[in-house]
Amino acid sequence: MKLKKKSWIRYFFRIVLLVLLIIGSYFVYRNYRILKQVHQYDTQVQAAVEAQGIPEYKDLVLSIIFTETKGLGDDPMQSSESTHGQPNQITESDRSIEQGVSYLSEAIEKSEEADTDLWTAVQAYNFGLEYIDYVADNSGKNTLELAENYSRDVLSPLLGNDNQTMYRYIGVHSFIYNGGYLYHNGGNLFYAELVKLNEQKIKWTNFLFE
Repeated sequence: MKLKKKSWIRYFFRIVLLVLLIIGSYFVYRNYRILKQVHQYDTQVQAAVEAQGIPEYKDLVLSIIFTETKGLGDDPMQSSESTHGQPNQITESDRSIEQGVSYLSEAIEKSEEADTDLWTAVQAYNFGLEYIDYVADNSGKNTLELAENYSRDVLSPLLGNDNQTMYRYIGVHSFIYNGGYLYHNGGNLFYAELVKLNEQKIKWTNFLFE
């Protein structure tokens, strides 16, 4: 009986290991495909960051593309809103990247002048540049707590969510932080954390796409 029990336990763990291997392989393949889609814009991003005088932030720009669109569509940096105030207005990748890098450069410059950190500038890419002033008045460093407060108390009401209602948003950071929620009309309070994670993926795999 003991032998049968041990045999069953071994069989169970083999199944678990196989399932984990399959899931892991899927995520590796999925990330590789996304990275390949993102790196198609290497030349355009390089030209844009050099034009804006921020060549050291090429990987950061690629990670924003990864976060925004996974390299799909005609507006890879989702620059329509910063240009026109509404989505789906830009239909050329060159223009999207030029505008997106220009906006990021402006955020970085303002963040440096306000003595806040780089990730405040990155979060401001999602929230708007006013977020930099908010962080400057509240510790000077982007945190999930500050991002949530701004999303809930400033951005959501400004865009019509007076009741500060929330909706499901499942991700690693969101699940750990609050069980997986965002505020309606409040942007993505996890944006800087997502970009940070995706930048590591870019840096770790650059050699594959050189």
